[in-house]
Amino acid sequence: MSFEPVWGPGSRAIILGSWPSPKSWEQGFYYSHPQNRFWPLLAALAGEKTPGSIPEKKALVLRHGLALWDVLEACDIEGASDASIKNPVAVDLPGLLEKVPVRAVFCNGAASHKLYGKLLEPATGIPAVKLPSTSPANASFSMERLRRIWGQALAPWLDAGNNG
Repeated sequence: MSFEPVWGPGSRAIILGSWPSPKSWEQGFYYSHPQNRFWPLLAALAGEKTPGSIPEKKALVLRHGLALWDVLEACDIEGASDASIKNPVAVDLPGLLEKVPVRAVFCNGAASHKLYGKLLEPATGIPAVKLPSTSPANASFSMERLRRIWGQALAPWLDAGNNG
């Protein structure tokens, strides 16, 4: 079973990963591999310092009108290799969207985007924006390049979170 989604009544956009890494399972929260750039990136885009604790990470997401989850509720996977995912079972994103006013979907990496398109987009009707993965395996993307691409995509949503 996947982690619980992070969301609040002010969540206007959701960021979806594919499936937690072994390090994330060990730590009990999303993007917990020390070399994953998700938290430093999101903090930089929000103009905040990188959160350390799980409550600080949740607060960062919620303060900026975002939600966070994975595409998959369950799957068979070898280590952290998205390419090895078999027997994927989607989360109940349509159920969450009945409670949360999400208007935009962002996928952290190609695997989550592909899985979202196949398993969830037909039910949600919301096309997803594919963002480059923050995983350390995506070494071809520098932090600066990630900031530029993620920043352009998330800027309107981060601003919306701050204003209301």
